[in-house]
Amino acid sequence: MSAMRAMVLDRPNAPLVLRERPIPRPAGGEILVEIAACGVCRTDLHVVDGDLPHPKLPVVPGHEIVGRVAAIGPGVTGFTLGKRVGVPWLGGTDGTCPYCRSGRENLCDSPVFTGYTRDGGYATHTVADARFCFPLDETLDAAETAPLMCAGLIGWRSYRMAGEGVALGLYGFGAAAHILAQVAAWQGRRVYAFTSPGDAATQNFARSLGAVWAGGSEEMPAEPLDAAIIFAPVGALVPVALGAVKKGGRVVCGGIHMSDIPSFPYRILWEERQLVSVANLTRGDAREFLAIAPQAGIKMQVTRYPLTEANAALADLRAGRFEGAAVLIP
Repeated sequence: MSAMRAMVLDRPNAPLVLRERPIPRPAGGEILVEIAACGVCRTDLHVVDGDLPHPKLPVVPGHEIVGRVAAIGPGVTGFTLGKRVGVPWLGGTDGTCPYCRSGRENLCDSPVFTGYTRDGGYATHTVADARFCFPLDETLDAAETAPLMCAGLIGWRSYRMAGEGVALGLYGFGAAAHILAQVAAWQGRRVYAFTSPGDAATQNFARSLGAVWAGGSEEMPAEPLDAAIIFAPVGALVPVALGAVKKGGRVVCGGIHMSDIPSFPYRILWEERQLVSVANLTRGDAREFLAIAPQAGIKMQVTRYPLTEANAALADLRAGRFEGAAVLIP
């Protein structure tokens, strides 16, 4: 095979277009991945909808990639042909900036992002920096593993940043929250799931995954929360979540994009409540989470789409037409 297929974004706010391209050759330090599955993430929506500035255009979106090594570039060690690998959002760093040198590569001054500043996984093949790819269990279902590459990894970073409190609120119960609810329940925490008002189906879904309570985002939980994570890209949820956490509690904004946060009274931030954001991930986050995920017995809820139906998958994600995660299958 000398050609690959890819769903390409030519400009923001336009449908993706199916194109045939030559299969790329991996350069030094890169591997070629034949893709088995690619998750459809809300960040992909932000790229397609023009919420994130300066994408590489044209670009192939997608950064929750599971596939097998199809070719190995010069200088790459630790990978063999046919090995199953995962490719995440963070596609490369400069390794020299103050953030990289202090163990905070998620804040790199010159990062590369899969499916945003380099071509991603809405395709049959992609090339990736081998240093930012992870070996994966050969026995797991590719479609069920793909969402772990972002919803899982960045969700895990958000979860760790929320602290060790027992009562945890999750605002927006999509791909990331449905993974973290299971991890939190496995660790003995009490999960409170907040959805769009009146979304009984998602609330029932959250309870089935271990949430002790599920309700609309306008409701208050039965007890003050130790921490809350906001996955929904809705700035108005920030003061709501601050009002739900106890003294010393923490609200974590887990998305890459959010609508403007409205003004709120200082009294709901006072008493040492904290408001923080999460940016990207580190390779350490990935190694840690990928070791914990099988222990937690995470069961993924995925809706599969053919690669050619990427636009339908994005539209369904935007409209909230499925529970859990959407995954493209080349």
